[in-house]
Amino acid sequence: MATARKRQVSVTDTKYYHCILRCVRRAYLCGEDKVTGQSYEHRRGWIEDKLLELAKVFCIDVCAYAVMSNHTHTVLYVGDIKAKRLSGKAIIIR
Repeated sequence: MATARKRQVSVTDTKYYHCILRCVRRAYLCGEDKVTGQSYEHRRGWIEDKLLELAKVFCIDVCAYAVMSNHTHTVLYVGDIKAKRLSGKAIIIR
């Protein structure tokens, strides 16, 4: 059974989190699919750009990341102090 996110993340215990995102059914995120010969390498740049863009929006610092052929690893820092400084208007805009 899955655990609720609010029980997994405790900013008082640690502000650093290692997150993994995996593809299913032998799908390729980027790189070359050895079975079909199809190249998905063009996606790597998209994923990196989107990760860094979203980090700014959500007050999360990206400490490290790796985009592999069928999964990604990210080490994130939750900037709760930065988030608390946002005004109500800034939150709505984000």
